[in-house]
Amino acid sequence: MDRIVECVPNFSEGRRRATIERIVAAIESVAGALVLDVHADADHNRSVVTFVAPPETVVEAAVRAVACAKELIDLREHTGLHPRIGATDVVPFVPLRNVSMEECVRLAHEAGARIWDELAIPVYFYERAALRADRTNLEDVRRGGFEKLRELVRSDEKRAPDIGEAKLHETAGACIVGARPILIAFNVHLRTDDPQVAARIARAVRGRDGGLRFLKALGFKLETRGMAQVSMNLTNYERTTLHHAFEAVRREAERYGVAIAGSEVVGLVPQAALDEAAAYWLRLETTPSAAVLEKRLAAALRERDSMASGPKPLATLVETLREQLRELSSEKALTAREALEELDAVSAQLAATVRQARFERARGVEREAALKSSANLLLESIRLAVQALATTEIAVEELLDAKQALLALRAADIAQVAFALASVARSGVLQNAAHLDDEETAEEYRARANELFSQARETAARITEMSQLDRS
Repeated sequence: MDRIVECVPNFSEGRRRATIERIVAAIESVAGALVLDVHADADHNRSVVTFVAPPETVVEAAVRAVACAKELIDLREHTGLHPRIGATDVVPFVPLRNVSMEECVRLAHEAGARIWDELAIPVYFYERAALRADRTNLEDVRRGGFEKLRELVRSDEKRAPDIGEAKLHETAGACIVGARPILIAFNVHLRTDDPQVAARIARAVRGRDGGLRFLKALGFKLETRGMAQVSMNLTNYERTTLHHAFEAVRREAERYGVAIAGSEVVGLVPQAALDEAAAYWLRLETTPSAAVLEKRLAAALRERDSMASGPKPLATLVETLREQLRELSSEKALTAREALEELDAVSAQLAATVRQARFERARGVEREAALKSSANLLLESIRLAVQALATTEIAVEELLDAKQALLALRAADIAQVAFALASVARSGVLQNAAHLDDEETAEEYRARANELFSQARETAARITEMSQLDRS
């Protein structure tokens, strides 16, 4: 899949395996939907299903899952530790690959409309898809749970759903649909069966009560395990990391003379989050991912395969152009040949940038310095692309003057390649700038990259216009 959306619906059922399997089957019945993980918890009586799909089919898979849950789950008979207002309690859409947050917001709104229109389940929108500021936080939407909300929704306009009647579905309740970044659900188990200790620890570590900013937490007692649990959501795992959350719970637990029994991740977790935790606990002086054999091997194989297959169209294009230019003895072909040489320089610069970035990561160069080094190399790539485009523009003009229209069209192809390379390099600069702590320098990089890219786009547009006018 070139474009991937992650969807992580939570269902109010964690004990009946057959029910969970039927919901999973409903998701998998949609072409392109892949279920990656199913986490069922009997104490919470809740299941978290993680699946991915292209944006074209992810809503269909989500709606089928909600429909299945409506058929199989009756909230009037449901009990469990976790707060909930629906048989399908939450349905978040998360951008993973080549999909924007804005697109996920549209997908969430589309899913919400279908859930009401087709299933008569009222819908609330949260996080980035929220239609009201007071519904951004999930806990604000879900406050009171199914039992209280089904009464309040009839009398309190502030609790009315975003889509649907001011009345919860009799058995399926309501559904909370949203769009959000990647979230990590992380639980720490305590060597005590006192839920009050877990609750006090949760209050101490969570952001809304003065703890870690991007951390949400609740305390429970797990009857099946005979111990208490601090259940947490890390809403920005890069700012509040797994080890930050674990250490905060551990320190608070020590105040009550309670030891940590273990921890668990609910659903899936980005590799970067585990790398950060490994670096912290092991006091690594190099980037953890750079030391992983399997990762290095996979990267090397991908690079080998891309070199074997990916650049062929570019290499073929350049060689074809060279052959045609060699056949033309006119001096008018000289500038086009120069453009090809400059295009080669752009490609070589981009390849060098990738190698340099990989080398700096491998030898543990300080993060900020590595980002700046890569950004500077990428800016040089854009500058070279602009130079190649300027030379190509002159070449196309001269070839058209020499009545070499076909050759001018072939030379114009150089512009499209150079512009594509400039676009790739600009994206790299913007990505590096987004991760810099030095915002002033980051803004300088963004401004320079956008300025150069604008020049590249304008020149490429002029070349395209010239070649099209000649054909007409």
